[in-house]
Amino acid sequence: MAIEVRIPTILRQYTDGQKAVEGQGETLADLFTALESAHPGIQARIVENGQLRRFVNVYLNDEDVRFVDGINTKLADGDTVTILPAVAGGSA
Repeated sequence: MAIEVRIPTILRQYTDGQKAVEGQGETLADLFTALESAHPGIQARIVENGQLRRFVNVYLNDEDVRFVDGINTKLADGDTVTILPAVAGGSA
């Protein structure tokens, strides 16, 4: 089962600069475990205590997984997962 995972700039240090990597898994949790095997250190930047980190948004085919089944969202062959860290800041 091939799943395209789009990697944000801030996490590309774990993927040797790759903008997208291929992953596999039945659920997002499985996918992140598989990504950790191929790209050590990346999972801790996405998952904390078995849940998605508060300031990391994950989209499955452009749908926010927080409104689906979170880290237990089911995946299918050909899906695209996009990881986006939340952006905040600016000046007053």
